[in-house]
Amino acid sequence: MMQKPRSSAFQWVALVWMALGQFTGLMAAPAQTSPQGLTVSTRQPIHPVLIRNEHNPLLRVVIEVAAGVQVSVNEISFTLAGTDDLADLESLALIATGDAEDFSAAGALGGRVQPRSSVIFRVGHALRSGKNVLWLSCRLKDTADLSHRVAAVCSGIETSAGHLTPCPPAPGARQRIGIALRNHQDDGVHTYRIPALATTPKATLLCVYDMRRRMGRDLQEDIDIGLSRSTDAGRTWEPVCVIMDMGEHGGLPQEQNGCSDPGIIVDQKTGEIFCFAVWMNGRPGKHQWSGDGSEPGFEIGKSAQFMMVRSTDDGRTWTRPENLTSKLKQGKWWLLAPSPQQGINLPDGTLVMPVQGRDEQGVPFATVMRSHDHGNNWIVGTSAFSGGNECQAAQLGDGSLMLNIRNDLDRFRAVFITQDIGRTWHPHETNRKALIEPNCNGSLYRVDYGPTDGRKHALLFANPHTQKGRTHHTVQVSFDDGRTWPESHHLLLDEGRGAGYPSLTRIDDQHIGIVYEGSRAHLVFEKLSLRELLER
Repeated sequence: MMQKPRSSAFQWVALVWMALGQFTGLMAAPAQTSPQGLTVSTRQPIHPVLIRNEHNPLLRVVIEVAAGVQVSVNEISFTLAGTDDLADLESLALIATGDAEDFSAAGALGGRVQPRSSVIFRVGHALRSGKNVLWLSCRLKDTADLSHRVAAVCSGIETSAGHLTPCPPAPGARQRIGIALRNHQDDGVHTYRIPALATTPKATLLCVYDMRRRMGRDLQEDIDIGLSRSTDAGRTWEPVCVIMDMGEHGGLPQEQNGCSDPGIIVDQKTGEIFCFAVWMNGRPGKHQWSGDGSEPGFEIGKSAQFMMVRSTDDGRTWTRPENLTSKLKQGKWWLLAPSPQQGINLPDGTLVMPVQGRDEQGVPFATVMRSHDHGNNWIVGTSAFSGGNECQAAQLGDGSLMLNIRNDLDRFRAVFITQDIGRTWHPHETNRKALIEPNCNGSLYRVDYGPTDGRKHALLFANPHTQKGRTHHTVQVSFDDGRTWPESHHLLLDEGRGAGYPSLTRIDDQHIGIVYEGSRAHLVFEKLSLRELLER
């Protein structure tokens, strides 16, 4: 590897295109056809580059070779001039994936190289007729700054048939730095899913989730509730702590004692933390949301159980699981379970936790439960919406509560309002017609901002912004209590396919944290600037 001189004109063009990419979402450079029968195009994928991942695809280069042309790539040059800090990068690699446009790390061309503002890979790579796909990939240092971004441009390709220059250079939107919070087989766990993120009064971040030990499937399976904890705004995370594990209860194996779908709420006045989950005992091959996977009544082994653990020391240690089923569930219901999200605190100290279930007909419903005594007792509200389940609440400017609900009936979010903390409900004006979804969990979060004497608030909503599949993980902003969600304030985080569940929380006065099931890790953590979200 060696540095390659760059003209000031090239730097200027690259920076202009970089700026355009940030505001327009431009990612792909038009194809450039050479006299030698070669066509080259580049594209920068939209997804974060992640600490802890061995490979982070930065740029895809596609060289099309006309039939009958014999040619090889001798050198390929890149510039990282738009990267905030090259010290965030540990190494770069060039990878060939044949004619496949999806990234795979299997076809490395040579070894890793040290990052510089301009790099050259000397490869001697023979091209086939048709499509040839190359990727520039990076590995980040553990100390990479979560507020920084990475950008790459292919500045030139030397082939045995002549020189190719992708025209114009188009780095597109720079890629954000995040953390692969949990990956496949971390700590021997097959799959991590269903994150819920919260912030304590000491500014500690707590993320709870499913630890699906043997396979990716939902209950019934060997699943425990895990916790990741950060005391430095998400820059580093402590080793995983298992906070709910029902072991071999009733003499049944672990795979018949699974806990899933954690929800979390922090009492901001007392500092006590509550984590809820649903537990199934026995019933192999069943699922609590299907058929008789859970039944009316309260009996362990027949009805899925509503469980809770607590922490009074900022999430360091946790109590043994407490069974709340008989206190919360109506006997005629087939199921009551927490919604896998964060609950909220009202100004008077009331705790509000979203919950879900199946009514006496077995039909899914969504509502909230509330506590007026700091979590000692809970009251479950009436159903807000039948035909939906996973949900999250936020308080609006008039003091009412909005419940944003996964909708099983169509591809729009259900949205309902309560003026009395879940006793009665009515549909919001945007109900089932404004926010699209692919039938997936979403995250709704209120942020207050501005000077004390002119305090404002906005709603943030995160989900896969599509009606077809769990792709295009996006954060949207509403400045009018959810009546409109302007496209000018849509922030696309990851265009790729993941399991899709997100959870938002406030990190500090200037930042929002999000954990979501993205395309580059089972659980992705990103730190987002509140200014960028609100002022775009």
